[in-house]
Amino acid sequence: YIMRGVVAIVGRPNVGKSSLFNRIVGERMSITDDASGITRDRIYAKASWLNQDFRIIDTGGIILKDEPFSKEIRAQAYLAIDEADVIIMVVNARNSITVEDEDVFNILIRSGKPVLLAANKVDDNSFIDSIYDFYSLGCEEVFPISALHGIGIGDLLDRVIELMPEEKKNNYDEGTLKFCLIGQPNVGKSTLANSIVGEERVITSSIPGTTRDAIDTKFTRNGQKYVVIDTAGIRKQGKIYENAEKYSVLRAISAIERSDVAVLVLDGTNELSEQDKRISGYIKDYNKACVIVVNKWDIVNKDDKTMQKMTEKIKTQMPYLSFAPIVFLSALNSSRINKLLDELDLVFINYNRRVQTSVLNDILIDAVLLNQPPMFNGDRIKISYATQEDICPPSFVLFVNNEKHMHFSYLRYLENTIRDTFEFSGSPIKFVLRKKDN
Repeated sequence: YIMRGVVAIVGRPNVGKSSLFNRIVGERMSITDDASGITRDRIYAKASWLNQDFRIIDTGGIILKDEPFSKEIRAQAYLAIDEADVIIMVVNARNSITVEDEDVFNILIRSGKPVLLAANKVDDNSFIDSIYDFYSLGCEEVFPISALHGIGIGDLLDRVIELMPEEKKNNYDEGTLKFCLIGQPNVGKSTLANSIVGEERVITSSIPGTTRDAIDTKFTRNGQKYVVIDTAGIRKQGKIYENAEKYSVLRAISAIERSDVAVLVLDGTNELSEQDKRISGYIKDYNKACVIVVNKWDIVNKDDKTMQKMTEKIKTQMPYLSFAPIVFLSALNSSRINKLLDELDLVFINYNRRVQTSVLNDILIDAVLLNQPPMFNGDRIKISYATQEDICPPSFVLFVNNEKHMHFSYLRYLENTIRDTFEFSGSPIKFVLRKKDN
């Protein structure tokens, strides 16, 4: 599919921004995900309308610390301008226009981005006349909607799709390894990017990426072509929203989507934080290959077991990335940069690895004989055969008698069996269960 662009939802508190976000992406997506030790709010999601996929941001989910009311709303407007191709400004149709509404609308219009005004809480025709006041803001079209009841959402999304840009793609040569550097602010992503590129002295070009203010830098090493996507990004709008904790997540997700390998950069001098886990969780969500970097290792107080303890801590607190190799380095001193690039090469090969069907089935038959599937949902699953369906990530189809009778723990056992037999370090493995036709 083609990802068309980014839509941001802006507006004052309690006008229904999150309700509209949930309505567009589907209720399922708005639930906080506690799986595998990841806890985060859904403020950024994929959505689809008229067979067109796009990304959507709920700016209301980005809470700015210690900001007065009006400054926070302005900050969300700037964030929308910075990130979005189309902006939906939500107002409460049952309230009069406020100074904040006027202020935010003027900021948005001056940006030159398309702005759609959605007058929410028009739950029935008795409220329809109230939307006409909002034309005084200077907008050409006001969409009466009810996020709660789903009224008018289709007309709004039809217009969103019309205003979306065509997807611009960077066409890199086949076999190019695209990797992003993600992590919290101040963990050393920019320094690491400079060390990686500076190490090789063979930059061919620096071009603006499709993610705002991220830079795609191409370089070559030992015949392998790379693109490094640096999400550190210098922001044009100043620091008005830089203290929004979740803002780094927005940048990370766009970069992860465009990459083959996500390099999660951690600060070796600090404890792992909830934000580290949130960001790392998106690597799992998007099924990307991963290398974990522990930076600033030169200034960590170390003994013989410091590295081992740190490794165990990462594996315990991020079990969903247990497949990822961990590289300890110093971006500032450019130490062990070649080790990181060697790991990237290996992980990229594994992410593209194909397994012969006959060998795969031999391995799984032995695994089942050694350890029978447990009874689950009143039945025991039978695996007839398996085949690899895809790469990036390596995806295996298991043909079974009943896909509802597979326990997740047994899938993990099969995954570990495959990993013990074939080299998949750094790459996730995906399973698809299909019912075998009789």
